[in-house]
Amino acid sequence: MITISTGGRGDFGHVLSFWKEATTVPSSTDDVAALERLLADSPDALLIALDDGALVGTVIAAWDGWRASMYRLAVAPSHRRQGIASALVADAEARLRAHGARRFHLIVEGGELSAQAFWQSVGFAPTAQLRFVKTVTMAGML
Repeated sequence: MITISTGGRGDFGHVLSFWKEATTVPSSTDDVAALERLLADSPDALLIALDDGALVGTVIAAWDGWRASMYRLAVAPSHRRQGIASALVADAEARLRAHGARRFHLIVEGGELSAQAFWQSVGFAPTAQLRFVKTVTMAGML
């Protein structure tokens, strides 16, 4: 049986390993320090899906007071097409709405056509906006 709950510090190692297995696009913030900062600011932001105790899905549902964002939606290849991603997104949306969110934001890689189709199937629409990023190292931060 699949259960969705809030992830905590004890889940970080499993989550980081899971993202390597379950996702195709690594992130510069896939590390313990970033997860610690996430939970320091938003203790309920990391959602995990478990199947009899085994990690099979994740999503980060972050609220900055202005816009709600979702990151790192991932489902284990062995558990895809079973509604887990939709359940994670529904839970994330409910949590973000409880914070007052009225607009949701997420990023999908241009070549990830199945991810784009999924997000459209749960009510998200692509925009014509361009995404700009700047990655800084910890040494480059104040």
